[in-house]
Amino acid sequence: MEKDLLAGFARYLDSRPALVRQASNNGLPCITISRQMGSGGVEIAELLANRLAERSQQAWMVFDRNLAEMVWKDHNLPAPLGPFFQEEVPQAVRDAVQEVLGIRMTGAQMVEHTATTILRLASLGNAIFIGRGANIITATEKSVLYVRLIAPFAMRVRQIEEHHRLSTQEAVDLITTTDETRRRYVMHYFRAEIDDPINYHFVINTGLTGYDLAARLIADATMEIQARA
Repeated sequence: MEKDLLAGFARYLDSRPALVRQASNNGLPCITISRQMGSGGVEIAELLANRLAERSQQAWMVFDRNLAEMVWKDHNLPAPLGPFFQEEVPQAVRDAVQEVLGIRMTGAQMVEHTATTILRLASLGNAIFIGRGANIITATEKSVLYVRLIAPFAMRVRQIEEHHRLSTQEAVDLITTTDETRRRYVMHYFRAEIDDPINYHFVINTGLTGYDLAARLIADATMEIQARA
């Protein structure tokens, strides 16, 4: 995984050497995607990155679970903790892992590190951030598009059943727990309601649009932002 991450990130950086030196994206857009579990966040982000790369002739990078790895590298943190600091992991689990490894880091410290990394990556432009309160972290940036993805509960259950090979009840439990954990994460660290539409340019019901149309709508809006910059 580390090799794939570094290779993808190297391709991303290769397309913007001047920006890396200047630490300024000169109006190049970024996108944040907040999502209900099972609404297609990762799938739409990948479709979106490919579509934008074709239209802009520039590399785009999706930061989801790989963002934790970037944070560890940015701040020289102990790599074994990475998987346990995803936004949907309960604090009790994080505390238990740190106790076993003899490492202590508060959730607020990890969020601060994550915010610093997100802002650094946003300064390069052409980045898609999934979750982690990225829309709040980048709220002062002018070239960021904020999107929230939702879908009917039954559709999300079917998606999680198929993707994780779970029973219906297991999928329901996982969705309910994950959505609530993400809601509490955003409220606790950013004092914001994850479902408040005022925090987003668009709230898209992927149960009505499907993944491809959702990606196209977001891509069109992103190119419009870039044209105005």
